[in-house]
Amino acid sequence: MADSLPVLVVGSIVLDSIRSPYGESKAALGGSAYYFAAAASFYANVRMVACVGEDFPDEGRHFLEKRGVDVEGFVTMPGKTFAYEAEYGDDPNHRVSLRTCLNVFEKFHPVLPPLYRSTPVVFLGNIHPALQMEVLDQVDSPEHVAADTMNFWISRSREDLERLLRRVDTLFLNDSEAKELTGEKNLIRAIRRVCEFGPSTVVLKKGEHGAVLYRENTLSVVPAYPLEIVRDPTGGGDTFAGGVMGYLARAGSFDRKTFQEAMLHGTAAASFVVEEFGPKRLMQVTSERLEERLRTLRAMIAIG
Repeated sequence: MADSLPVLVVGSIVLDSIRSPYGESKAALGGSAYYFAAAASFYANVRMVACVGEDFPDEGRHFLEKRGVDVEGFVTMPGKTFAYEAEYGDDPNHRVSLRTCLNVFEKFHPVLPPLYRSTPVVFLGNIHPALQMEVLDQVDSPEHVAADTMNFWISRSREDLERLLRRVDTLFLNDSEAKELTGEKNLIRAIRRVCEFGPSTVVLKKGEHGAVLYRENTLSVVPAYPLEIVRDPTGGGDTFAGGVMGYLARAGSFDRKTFQEAMLHGTAAASFVVEEFGPKRLMQVTSERLEERLRTLRAMIAIG
């Protein structure tokens, strides 16, 4: 990974308690920054900015360090870690939030260590757009900026989000977010209109139905990896983004062809994390297992 571009991720770290038809987990490691870093570190050197409370388990930090993630920007604050509780029914694309306790994350304002400020590839995890802009204000001329968002910010912090999008190259979002952001009922028109806000590339996350890339006025579709059981979809989208951005950083290129290949890598990485509760399945993945799933995905989209 010495020749890859380093990647900066700023986002949340959460202790997730999740129930699904396949079981439940209590206070599992999670959050946008955690899942992203775990996946991106297969491909590139990752620099993380995030906060946790004093109750955060040591194993969480140790795993990141073992994966080679630079945790100088990973801070422990007095208090408890962001905690989240949710439940999935039979539809893995829909969850019901039961409890959200921001705890130390409520007072989090990202401060980048000096080395991080020259990072060429930046991923802004799903946090308040004002915080995402605070990060960009500290980065010197990044080569590529990607961001994630959600319906809550689209409806509650629209002005901040629109200011952010003018500074973003790639936006990750799902169907409902694209439609709410643009006011379009047709998904294809919505994807195209997202680019009017600033991003040149749109990555549409469709869960068990795969993902869509829109770049250079061209649509590309990647199927989801076929799984018989999805125990916990939490973190799948952030893992997908980590695989995509990590591969792009390793390639050192952001053209459409490289993006298409990166989508396969993101999909393969995400397929592991949703098979179990929390990130433990992803923690066990080897590069060889990842390559096996990439071969399956390439075979699925091959023609002739």
